[in-house]
Order: sequence, then C-alpha cells, then structure tokens
Amino acid sequence: MKGMRRGRVTIGLYNAYDPHRFREPHRRVIARAGDLALAFDMNLALFGFPVPEDTRTPLEVAQWIADTTSIGDDGRNFLKLAEQGRFHRFEYPAKGFPPQLGEPILTTSKPVPGRGVDLNHVADAVREGRSLLLVFGIGPHGVPKSVASIPKHDFDVTGGGHSLETCTALGAVCGALYARLDQ
Repeated sequence: MKGMRRGRVTIGLYNAYDPHRFREPHRRVIARAGDLALAFDMNLALFGFPVPEDTRTPLEVAQWIADTTSIGDDGRNFLKLAEQGRFHRFEYPAKGFPPQLGEPILTTSKPVPGRGVDLNHVADAVREGRSLLLVFGIGPHGVPKSVASIPKHDFDVTGGGHSLETCTALGAVCGALYARLDQ
C-alpha cells in the first residue's frame, strides 16, 4: 500500500568527536538531525554525546540545545521531536545497540563486502514491520571499527562508494528512504 509504513526508523548519531566536551559541531548535527527526524517521521538517538550533568532527560537535553541554536525554527523542531517522545540519548554501546531501537544498519560509503544493502532492502524491511536504527558516525573518523562491526548490514546511499559530508549524508539517507517508502 502506498505510503504505509509499519516499522520505525531511528537516526542514530554516534559521537566520534570529543567524548568529554560538548562542542559546536555536536550542537549543529543534533539540531539538523532533529529537523530531519521530525520532517521524515523518524526518531533520533544519540550515542556517547557529552551533555551537561543537569540535563538528564531527553526533554532537558532538547531544551538545552534548542535554546542555543537557530537551526530548525530556532530549535523548536528539535524540541517538538523530544516532546513527542521521539528523541533518546544513550552511552556508547559496549556490546550492541539498544534493541528497542531496531536492527542497526551502518551508513557508510565503504560497505564491508557481503554486508552491503541497498535502498530497496532498507525500505522493504520497514514495510515488513521491522524497526531500523540507521547509524551515522559523527566526527572526522566516523564510527570506530569495533562499533562498525556490530551491525549486520552496511548501507551506502550513493550506491557508488561516494563519501558525503555528515549532514549531507543524513539528508540524503532520510530523504531517499522517505521517498522510497512513499512509493
């Protein structure tokens, strides 16, 4: 059925910048990913982002970020996502990603041979009712190899191994998947 989706999609941002100090690149990518999640009916999860101790709940984190950005209608889009219960944060995954977020799929321009899947595979999984966690590495080196080995599948949105800047990749993946699910 056109537009019918049964599984949930979560954008997972893995922090590979500074694990101890929250920096401006953290703020920008979170605000932009929050906009994409809201626009394309997805959830957002953060992994290993250093947020202040007094921002314990997802709503407190969203308020803190929203108060300091002009991205996404001055942060209101990200705050709306959190108010809807569609934003979560986690520590770095030690042995695996939280199962409640769905099957993890690593987004990468360099899929491991035999693990690569295409857009049709990802969209079909969601249509079949499976929830997916699309993992994006945030930082100059992306997701460490130990974490990149956790997902069973890798997804290159370009299909040709073209490396994209992180926010460009976020927009391309979310937009392409949303359009494919609406066919």
